Amino acid sequence: MRTGRTERKTAETDILVEVNLDGSGKYEISTGIGFLDHMVEQFSRHSLIDVTLKVQGDLHVDQHHTTEDSAIALGQALSDALGDKAGIGRYGEAHSPMDETLARVVLDISGRPYLVWKARFTQEKLGEWDTELIEHWFHSVAQAAGLTLHCQVLYGQNNHHICEALYKGFARAMRQAVELDPRKGGAVPSTKGQLGG
Repeated sequence: MRTGRTERKTAETDILVEVNLDGSGKYEISTGIGFLDHMVEQFSRHSLIDVTLKVQGDLHVDQHHTTEDSAIALGQALSDALGDKAGIGRYGEAHSPMDETLARVVLDISGRPYLVWKARFTQEKLGEWDTELIEHWFHSVAQAAGLTLHCQVLYGQNNHHICEALYKGFARAMRQAVELDPRKGGAVPSTKGQLGG
């Protein structure tokens, strides 16, 4: 089993994350932000990565620290579970439709974090979650997990659908990228012999 665990405690947040890359999409999510919980649940279910994410954050200030730190901790746990990345597919891509919306997410578990973001929202909040934090969540998880991550909404109007299509696309792309490929014989998928650096 490829598992990872991160505990992160600061003056702003207290976080526990556990992941199992070889899971079945079971989750236990509690961030204090309902819509963020819903999105991380979607990520777990559609990636088949088991995720436990428990956050106590300074929501009396705003949602920024909880959003950012939970994404960092999740990315760190994913990186921990991936280890030296031997035998993984490395690349993943998905087109994710949701009613009138179509999103495309493409990623490389490269060890070289980078986010390309081509999505926008036309309302300030989804539930109680500030939509400006959605891009920041993806940026933070990409940085911590070492992902080259491209997220694009090809078209769409409903803000809920746009956000959910992005998370489901990210999930399906991650599922491809973390899966072990028996043809690789346990080799690290890089001519350098390592990923990152």
